[in-house]
Amino acid sequence: MSLRGFAVLKKRLLGVVTVRNGWAVQSFGYRQYLPLGRPEVLVENLDRWGADEILLQCIDRSHHEAGPDLGLLERISRRGLATPLIYAGGVRNADDAISVIKLGADRVCVDALLHESPIRLQGLARKLGAQAIIASLPLSITGGGEIVWLDYRSGQQQVLTPEVVEFLDSSFASEVLVIDWVHEGRPVAFDSRLVARFPASSIPLIAFGGLSEASQLRQLLQEPRVSAVAVGNALNYREHNISKLKTALIEQPLRPHLIQCSR
Repeated sequence: MSLRGFAVLKKRLLGVVTVRNGWAVQSFGYRQYLPLGRPEVLVENLDRWGADEILLQCIDRSHHEAGPDLGLLERISRRGLATPLIYAGGVRNADDAISVIKLGADRVCVDALLHESPIRLQGLARKLGAQAIIASLPLSITGGGEIVWLDYRSGQQQVLTPEVVEFLDSSFASEVLVIDWVHEGRPVAFDSRLVARFPASSIPLIAFGGLSEASQLRQLLQEPRVSAVAVGNALNYREHNISKLKTALIEQPLRPHLIQCSR
């Protein structure tokens, strides 16, 4: 079976901004956090520096049942981004997702809903279209080699069941964000087995967590299943990091680097 979305010739480099308690943070395994500042400023920087897409993930919204951070999205929308924006955090239903899209996000990324209610996800896909939905899966690999899926809210992990795998292959989403949550925030640490052994066969993958160096990105971009790589902490400190990565990966099928002039 051919992978969805692989008709496009170019793969993407995503910049990730992680938000907790309203502030952008540098995250280490989603356990420890260092404050970075206002998330709208970091998003605007990634837009100006040349990210292909920006993932804004508000990691405490579902845990507190707070819904999407619409105030933050309003502030970002006023900055006139040219870069496509993906929003993750607190999306509970189709109405939430529509509100997020109306405030300027191009796509929504869902995690808790995948645990709670595949039926609601199917309804969301019918309203928005599968191309607007990304499934977010924080994963790790056990000592026995099994891929296990973390529920952030409870801290519990479970093996990906055949039912979940079948649902991922059922065209309700356009891509899966494969998060190596154990190594998130650690440089050169992404476990490539999460991609190589990912059981759903027909859906493109975005790799995230522990990615920082061109050598890692090159290896992942050569995987036919990988449609994009996502980098967080390593992009948020220096203006030229995106340019340097794309220059080092010039032979890869990435979109060319086009940095915007300062506003």
